[in-house]
Amino acid sequence: MHSFDPPYAHNDVKPGNVLITHRKGKAPVATLMDFGSARPARKQIRSSSEALQLQEWAAEHCSAPYRAPELWDCPSHANIDERTDIWSLGCTLYAIMFHVSPFEYALGESEESMQLAIANGQLEWPAGPKPPYPDELRQFVIWMLQPQPVMRPHIGDVTLHVDKLIAKYLS
Repeated sequence: MHSFDPPYAHNDVKPGNVLITHRKGKAPVATLMDFGSARPARKQIRSSSEALQLQEWAAEHCSAPYRAPELWDCPSHANIDERTDIWSLGCTLYAIMFHVSPFEYALGESEESMQLAIANGQLEWPAGPKPPYPDELRQFVIWMLQPQPVMRPHIGDVTLHVDKLIAKYLS
């Protein structure tokens, strides 16, 4: 694994930017593509004009159903970091599981409804008598979709958790 200083954020992690390669007899490999929106992940916002600039940039470069709450409504005093991509990763995992992003249900009403659902972390899980995935996977998605960025895990924590899930379910 590479470490970059400063760290970069992809800023548009979504299923359409993940290429899955299947090789006979080997585990599938996921490759993140389209780095057109990538930039240094850490940004200090110190004014309402800087917050508005970031929101406008995000509206142009980040897909709405996968955009982190702090990129929708950035406070005028905030430290933005690579955990914006953790939010998008959680949305992407949900979309891979259920074939729709976790907040698209609210898009049918309006973009403002989706923004409100994202800001409040109001996930809607598909109804059904028996969930198709283990509860640990659902909790993993919830962990990545914490509306408050400081409550979201860092990528190292996500990687460790994935390793534990793989060991538990593939052993």
